Amino acid sequence: MKLVEVTIYQLEMCMKTPFTTSLGTMQNKRFLVIKAKDESGVIGWGEGVAFEEPSYTEETLKTSLHMLEDFLIPRLLGQQLTHPDEVYEHFLPIRRNNMAKAAIEGTVWDIYAQLTNQTLAQAIGGTAEKIEVGISIGLQPTDEQLIATIQGFLTQGYKRIKVKIKPGKDIALIRTIREAFPTVPLMADANSSYTLDDIELLKQLDEFQLMMIEQPLAHDDLIDHATLQQQIQTPICLDESITSYEDARKAIQLGSCGVINIKIARVGGISEAKRIHDICERHGIPVWCGGMLEAGIGRAQNVALTSLSNFTMPGDTAASERYWHEDIILPEVTVEDGYITVPTTTGLGYIINEQAIEKYCIEKKVIKKP
Repeated sequence: MKLVEVTIYQLEMCMKTPFTTSLGTMQNKRFLVIKAKDESGVIGWGEGVAFEEPSYTEETLKTSLHMLEDFLIPRLLGQQLTHPDEVYEHFLPIRRNNMAKAAIEGTVWDIYAQLTNQTLAQAIGGTAEKIEVGISIGLQPTDEQLIATIQGFLTQGYKRIKVKIKPGKDIALIRTIREAFPTVPLMADANSSYTLDDIELLKQLDEFQLMMIEQPLAHDDLIDHATLQQQIQTPICLDESITSYEDARKAIQLGSCGVINIKIARVGGISEAKRIHDICERHGIPVWCGGMLEAGIGRAQNVALTSLSNFTMPGDTAASERYWHEDIILPEVTVEDGYITVPTTTGLGYIINEQAIEKYCIEKKVIKKP
């Protein structure tokens, strides 16, 4: 397997509704789609999910473009690869920039799966035929809208509700939900909006029997989360703090969390996501697959990853129609009674809707080996 040509598409798509967290609100999303061709003509696809602003991580769409064009793609073009795990080794000299790395690494996994006549799920070791999914709900203007939104998704069969919280919209918000839905599996996502000064407030969440509170403290912290976990009964789930296998190893050793959210883009690709999955499984730490408001290619990768054995909690990989008027894959990802069926065709398992990619493309660049 040897990449000989890579095309970077910059797309802009409008989400059906604004998505609001403690970090801000998004509706128009710009993102990258990567198309790579190997020497035999097989095409693989990847998705770059970094936002335009460095709010979730330090990466942005523009930094991803820079890293892909000037460092990552040139480092891979013409290299003979026997397995996608080797991409990680090629990128070791380049620090961080995980979302850019994951964007091109995904194309190699797609090509590899096709060349070995496997689904992407099979290629990474997944065995589940269906995956259980939940839904992530942003902050809503009113309690009435929040309750109605939750009820709508429960009616559709989603197995778990995740809601965003932030200072001033936390305890009362969760209490309102619990009064309306006493037994629904519920988790709260704080997106790093609290500190250890808020321990007494966060202790109040224990009465609501939440599945977890996700990333309550600083995005790069492991130590304070360990302190907080000793003080509260609600399991802490780490998200932004886990950017690598080493982060996961240290978090487990310190007792910083009871759950880990794995996002392919945040950790630098499928290979590293698998390594994190494996160490968590060895230590009895359940994992689930988080979302980055992906379009169809990233969503397909999440479906494949979630088929691994230790993904025992419903993830954020909702149906395409949850976010998009039109997705860039066919068929679109659908949810039936709270489950997504893992595709059985080789590669990503979905057909790339190149017509849609061209429709939403605002810029394109082709890079070939000299």
